[in-house]
Amino acid sequence: MDHEEVTEFLGQVPLLQCLPGSSIRRIAEAVQVKNYEPGDYVAREGEPVNGLYIIVDGQAEVSAPANAEEANRPDYVLNKYDYFGYGTNSSVHQVNVVALSKLTCFILPNQYGHLLQPKTIWNAEETPEHSLLEQILHLEPLEVDIFRGFTLPEAPTFRQVFGGQFIGQALAAASKTVDCLKMVHSLHAIFLVAGDNNIPIIYQVHRARDGSSFATRKVEAKQKGLVVFTLIASFQKEEVGFEHQAAIMPDVPPPEQLLNLEEIRERRLTDPRFPSQYRNLAAKKKFIPWPIEMRFCEGSASQHKPSLNYWFRARGKLSDDQALHRCVVAYASDLLFSGVSLNPHREKGLKTYCLSLDHSIWFHKPVKADEWMLYVIESPSAHGGRGFVTGRMFNRQGELIMSLTQEALIRREKPRGPNPRPKL
Repeated sequence: MDHEEVTEFLGQVPLLQCLPGSSIRRIAEAVQVKNYEPGDYVAREGEPVNGLYIIVDGQAEVSAPANAEEANRPDYVLNKYDYFGYGTNSSVHQVNVVALSKLTCFILPNQYGHLLQPKTIWNAEETPEHSLLEQILHLEPLEVDIFRGFTLPEAPTFRQVFGGQFIGQALAAASKTVDCLKMVHSLHAIFLVAGDNNIPIIYQVHRARDGSSFATRKVEAKQKGLVVFTLIASFQKEEVGFEHQAAIMPDVPPPEQLLNLEEIRERRLTDPRFPSQYRNLAAKKKFIPWPIEMRFCEGSASQHKPSLNYWFRARGKLSDDQALHRCVVAYASDLLFSGVSLNPHREKGLKTYCLSLDHSIWFHKPVKADEWMLYVIESPSAHGGRGFVTGRMFNRQGELIMSLTQEALIRREKPRGPNPRPKL
């Protein structure tokens, strides 16, 4: 095997899939290859544990210690991608491992054991400052294919879990169950129940398919035992193929010439054209900057058009992991997306209720989420209480990076009566 083949193989070992891609590549450089004949001892009871063993080809049998009772001797067979020697509390092997056939193993020596314990799922190093988005998209691996995510107190809060958080975290969970050479090229999400900001989210990944070029994953997000969100994602190993691009990036001002949200807010607080009551209330309201920096291309005069263009990028520097960058733009893609379908209907005093129903993304090219991208949103239709929007994301070179669609529930907010009904 060459280095890329070793990396691809290691990326299919469930133990290693939740590691940063950089860790897997370093492990690929550090592993040693060892071959065994049928009947050879791969490990002997009582001998020192000298590293992590991963079965590459063949079968091996694990037998219980000699002093174990006959009824408690759980002999079993190890196959391709199985491993032993990691996570033991002892410095010596507790069992015998014997080759049942011609056997090939990768061995990661003990001195490289730190590669199995990264600081986060995105970064193996102790980095002083992680981007807030990288922290939001960090998941805690509970066991193979099960992760736990949180709504951080520093993140912007909404009445329920932000839809982009569900999308980004679910995609992160799916990404950590495929080999690091396969990247997501499409995802389709459905929002089932509003999420609770105050409790963790459990992400259960189901391995629908693993092929040489493609892999498919289904993710269920659960709170209080209920499935509140589902996502299906397809991953592909990079390959060379036909290319064309008919989409043209709109001619808009560059982000350096535009104001960000914080600057717009400061201007409104001091603009005498706004009522003093509005300015006083806005000044007292706690303001938490979004982890995404946004700069709008149009002024307030275009607020009633069923379209919106804005530049965005992640705040702070992200780890150099393409899977992370795709999760970041998936998170950002839900910001202001469905609200564009309400633009033609906005009027003074109108209160609305908007809730995402489903969301789809197609990734066309590699993403750099901490560099400026242009989000072009249009709403071709609204009907029956549902608004439909489409989106395209371009990099500064005018390359089409992503295409998106979403449908959302959009309704007039019903006035509350004198005796509102309890929510429970």
